[in-house]
Amino acid sequence: MSSTALLVIDVQEEALAGCPDGAAVVERINELSQRAAAAGVPVIFIQHEDDDELVKGSPGWELAASLVRPEGSLLVPKSYRDGFEATELEEVLARLGVRRLIVTGVHSDFCVQTTALSALVRGYDLVFVSDAHAARPEQGDPEELSARSLQELVNSRFATLRYPGREVAVLPAAACLSAAQSA
Repeated sequence: MSSTALLVIDVQEEALAGCPDGAAVVERINELSQRAAAAGVPVIFIQHEDDDELVKGSPGWELAASLVRPEGSLLVPKSYRDGFEATELEEVLARLGVRRLIVTGVHSDFCVQTTALSALVRGYDLVFVSDAHAARPEQGDPEELSARSLQELVNSRFATLRYPGREVAVLPAAACLSAAQSA
């Protein structure tokens, strides 16, 4: 049993809309999830649903059409930006014996970042995949950060984050592939 799991957070049709590099991010997530599954690393998809934005069963709520779910992967629904809050995620991870999370998904600065920080608070080691999370810029305000700037900001925050008793790394997907296989 692997002590590592791959989280794929909110890679859904509506969430990807407007993410300039969404297709490339999904491609890297697909490769990473296929390799992780082949190496026996659990792959857990987290899917947001609520009554306002991502209504369960609506076209925007669906996982992205280009996203590949490996056989045996798990699906955890959530209603908050934190993938742990009011979900079964922590119980699933405990049942699997997971202590280290590889984190990917959409939106870098919302659900992905919040879930990653929540994982650290709960005692998990963290690998934040620098090129496997997507963001979209806010529209209409020239002072807003671009999607790429948001991604770089989140990466830099995790790269400098230190947490007592935890290991935190920011790595590109290519470097995580070998880590997933050896986990």
